[in-house]
Amino acid sequence: MKIYLEKTYIIFDRELKGYFRTPLASIFLLVFLALSSGMTFFLGRFFDRDQADLTAFFAWHPWLFLILMPAIGMRLWAEERRSGTIELLITLPVTNMQLVIGKFLASWIFTLIALILTMPIWVTVNYLGDPDNNVILISYIGSWLMAGAFLALTSCLSALTKNQVIAFIISSISGFVLIMAGFNLVLSSVRSWTPTWVTETVGSMSFLSHFSRIQMGVFDLRTLIFFISMIILCIWINVQLVQIKKAD
Repeated sequence: MKIYLEKTYIIFDRELKGYFRTPLASIFLLVFLALSSGMTFFLGRFFDRDQADLTAFFAWHPWLFLILMPAIGMRLWAEERRSGTIELLITLPVTNMQLVIGKFLASWIFTLIALILTMPIWVTVNYLGDPDNNVILISYIGSWLMAGAFLALTSCLSALTKNQVIAFIISSISGFVLIMAGFNLVLSSVRSWTPTWVTETVGSMSFLSHFSRIQMGVFDLRTLIFFISMIILCIWINVQLVQIKKAD
């Protein structure tokens, strides 16, 4: 087990450092902070509402992640395939699972760093008023889990192509479908021609519906299982795609 974890860590360390070898990491972090702040204080009309909470901040996260998570994850496998280094990777003395988990964890920790850098907004809200910090903490955890689901999906889809732009587009489209699945417009159209259980299944797949409950401070087992299951499923599919590439 120790050797298994050490090899996974080597892959993780390689990928995480790879984010910071170019200015792209700094640019992404700055863009994320700027968009988060702008959407909270301006589009979210924070001062006009005269209410010290981070509702507006977290309300935009599903839509931010729809673009920013594919931007982080699109390179995980597409770049390896484009540059030809995937052939080197799959010949290393590591398992496909170690490769996939190491890469995924690197992108997920990078996202955690981005979220941690937004915490001055949390401090500002506490300075201006008396928010429910338990709800804010739960929302941060839920946001990170949702980001993990987006990243696992992007990593999986990135393994299908050599082109990062294509990986970005199909990941964004897939994420959009998973967000819109909970909207009444979508559910009404599905309900008109499918059994009730199909409609309920479609609704239960919505990232937005699950995250909306978290924003209200309701972090139930169903939501936790949904995001973790989504991550595990995408990682498993990712491993199978890497195995197919190894068999070529």
